[in-house]
Amino acid sequence: MLPAAVAFASIPALAAAQSGSFTIAQHGQQVGTASYRFTATADGIDSTSLVKVQMQGLDFALSKNEDLTKGDELKHVQVNATVNGEAVHLVAKPEAETILLNISARGKSTAIKLAAHRGAVILPDFDPGALEMLLTLAAAKSNHDIWAILPKQSGSIEPVQLATYADQAGTLDGKKIAVHHAVATISGANTDLFWGAGNELLQAELPQEGFALIRKGFVLTPPAKPVAPSTE
Repeated sequence: MLPAAVAFASIPALAAAQSGSFTIAQHGQQVGTASYRFTATADGIDSTSLVKVQMQGLDFALSKNEDLTKGDELKHVQVNATVNGEAVHLVAKPEAETILLNISARGKSTAIKLAAHRGAVILPDFDPGALEMLLTLAAAKSNHDIWAILPKQSGSIEPVQLATYADQAGTLDGKKIAVHHAVATISGANTDLFWGAGNELLQAELPQEGFALIRKGFVLTPPAKPVAPSTE
């Protein structure tokens, strides 16, 4: 495993505007699109994400609006989604020593209190903004004490284990670039993350079978997945 300082640029926070547009693919076929945008404000960061998936068996749309501190800590987040025609709403914010989640789905509202952790990111399905924030936290916290809030069913907060692999190659808008690679393990499921020199997310191989997020204009060469982690 490579040292964190080699794997991630030393970027402690999202200090400037940043955005990305992605294709969502399953087994190499496009099934949707996703995007994110971070905007610096006087007292923190505004984050938005949009996701749309349409395929046999899944009609999924999501919008997320998030307020973060200057240190990338959660202040407030609202998620609105539809899953095969059913609406799901989530609001989360810190409260005392907990994170309070209010989830509304199938005509039922549930309030959940989770243990608060400073390095935590709300991680909805197919959300590139959440994965970009995970990379940012990994850079700021040297891959340690990172947590994912999973807004499913009764909600949970899980530790993120990051294993860094050898660099790969790719092209972005036709130009050759170095591509960093790590595997994030969350609640027993793996997500392969690929990013560039500025910590910008380029591609993610998702836990859902065959799904990937691919930044528009990016081509990983060779295609995922590498075979073994570095032992340097």
